[in-house]
Amino acid sequence: MPELLLELFSEEIPARLQRRAADDLKKAVTNALVDAGLVYEGAKAFVTPRRLALTVTGLPARSPDTREEKKGPKVGAPQPAIDGFLRAAGLSSIDQAKIESDPKKGDFYIAQINKPGADAVDLLSAILPKILTDFPWAKSMHWGTGTFNWVRPLRAITATFGTENDEPVVIPFASNELTSGQTTYGHRFLAPEAIKVRRFDDYLVALERAKVVLDIDRRKDIIRTDAENLAFAQGLTVIADEGLLEEVAGLVEWPVVMMGSFDPEFLKLPEEVIIATIRANQKCFCLRDAEGKLAPNFIITANTVATDGGAVITAGNERVIRARLSDAVFFYEGDLALPLEHGLPKLEETVFHAKLGSQFARVERLVKLAGEIAPQVGADPERAKRAAMLAKADLTTGMVGEFPELQGLMGRYYAAAQGEPADIATAVEMHYKPLGPTDKVPTEPTSIAVALADKLDLLTGFWAIDEKPTGSRDPFALRRAALGVIRIISENGLRVNLNALFAKHREALLGDTVVSVQEDNVVIASGQARDILAEWQEKMFEYAKEGRRITLHQSRFDDADQLDLLSFIHDRLKVSLRDAGARHDLVDAVISADSDDILQITQRAEALSALLSSADGQNLLAGYKRAANILAAEEKKDGKTYAGIVEQDALKLPEETALAFAVDAVHASVSNHVGKDDYKGAMGELATLRGPVDAFFTAVLVNDADPAVRVNRLNLLARLRDTMHLVADFSKVAG
Repeated sequence: MPELLLELFSEEIPARLQRRAADDLKKAVTNALVDAGLVYEGAKAFVTPRRLALTVTGLPARSPDTREEKKGPKVGAPQPAIDGFLRAAGLSSIDQAKIESDPKKGDFYIAQINKPGADAVDLLSAILPKILTDFPWAKSMHWGTGTFNWVRPLRAITATFGTENDEPVVIPFASNELTSGQTTYGHRFLAPEAIKVRRFDDYLVALERAKVVLDIDRRKDIIRTDAENLAFAQGLTVIADEGLLEEVAGLVEWPVVMMGSFDPEFLKLPEEVIIATIRANQKCFCLRDAEGKLAPNFIITANTVATDGGAVITAGNERVIRARLSDAVFFYEGDLALPLEHGLPKLEETVFHAKLGSQFARVERLVKLAGEIAPQVGADPERAKRAAMLAKADLTTGMVGEFPELQGLMGRYYAAAQGEPADIATAVEMHYKPLGPTDKVPTEPTSIAVALADKLDLLTGFWAIDEKPTGSRDPFALRRAALGVIRIISENGLRVNLNALFAKHREALLGDTVVSVQEDNVVIASGQARDILAEWQEKMFEYAKEGRRITLHQSRFDDADQLDLLSFIHDRLKVSLRDAGARHDLVDAVISADSDDILQITQRAEALSALLSSADGQNLLAGYKRAANILAAEEKKDGKTYAGIVEQDALKLPEETALAFAVDAVHASVSNHVGKDDYKGAMGELATLRGPVDAFFTAVLVNDADPAVRVNRLNLLARLRDTMHLVADFSKVAG
């Protein structure tokens, strides 16, 4: 069957956009083919810095003929309805429609629409230019006199269609003064001549001869393998960096790996600074020696085969890296010359958020909150406060100004250099973490206190100004902050009362109230309430005379906000537990609206899962469901809720007596286990109720003719329900 080959040859495509562009091209073309009735066997997209390519195999030469029936209005419908039906169906007269009868709806018109198939080439010549016009580049440009947009100037379009044995035809279409053909070009420097291609197999071979590796994953493998071999020959190992490897593979069409070096004197810099400098500025890989220390060498990936073996390329990179590392030394030594807290006053000039004040105001809140958290996590409050005070100080340093990704890390180096205790220096680095699901979690008490303070202040602050995540939009990474709180608490096995912390932090947040002055929802001034109110009250009166709409927006964090934030954290916890394999209904069963103990929720979910995985647990659940259904029906009928007060004198049968004694004993035991946070023990006690519950429902009629006996038995079932609810709401458990 025929195959399609499409190549869009352009100036260099930014590496960060390449893989997404290949996927978008494949999706757009294959979806359009299916919509046009051209069902294919396989498709694969490729990308290099200068081309997007797609091959689609197993395409039919023609789309199939189709027939469909279009239902019209009832017979006797108004003429406008009939005219609209005729236009939609492509009929010239109602006589061309047939009439069908429906026993319930009566007679109505049916049009049979026959659509003949079309040649694949004709369909593709209409499909492809539209795909190019609508292509979803994150950023695009137009050039020359045309209005067509592409990520970079488009230079040639290859579009062929044909079988393996026949000469393919060019799919005719034009885009921005370019017409489709079957000509492409090789490597910009090594083989720039035009190449005529017929179909994908010879296209792939021709590009390889012209020094172009079409597949980005193959280019990555070449770079990785050659770099590892080159490093191994020198007794070194490459520091793995998948993100950099992806970027470098998007910068070259014919990767050639070589090694350079820098002055070992620069190794006095923190290794993270060296790696960041070499990675960010030269897109080179760093190396380690046999002892695991950073080596004064780096790996370059060139896009050409140099006649001198790469000597000039290597020397050029070494020269630039030396200059960059010299700058890093200047920043590092300049930062070390001043105490870390020297930068704190500068944070007053740095806006954290227009409605939440400066970074310095935030540091003041962090100090208070870290001191509140410290006793709950086993940290010394004064050390936690000191760490919180220094946590943001490195934002004003020269090194972090040059490499923002090193914030926190450089703070640790500077704190350690000025003699801060190890736990405080570590907390300065770790308070940002975890930054993602695979990132490290703080484990030292001081680090935990400051990290929790940082994330809880972020959440409460943005809840106070009503800047919550909506849909997929989360510009302040609040979902990540909530997941960070969950991971810190659960992975360290901490008992933290979030509601108490929210309530305490509310005082700090509102005591430092930030007010913003807005004109038509645009912030024109913001700051502490005491300053803004004094300055703007008179101005607002004058502005009102001018007809300007000036409003004051004051941050708040009330009970409703606190409950909403807790619900938001619950949602993230549910996602986390489900990702870990917990059943969604079990998670719902152990979370209530005011549950604020993350560790307790996690332990309850685990214990409930263990109980319900056993036969006793399954049968007990069935008994609970039966009891709950009976109670729900009778409470609705009687218009009251049964309180679970069981009269011993009203127990008539041995089975109900046995259940009453068993429930009383288990209730006391479960309460004791729950008080000790022993949820496995509590669930184990509940499991012992299986036998008495089964026997009760086998031998006892709940709705006895004697009203007193009936009420007592309903109270007994309520007592059973209340006992089981001590550990979870079993009504939310499926099954």
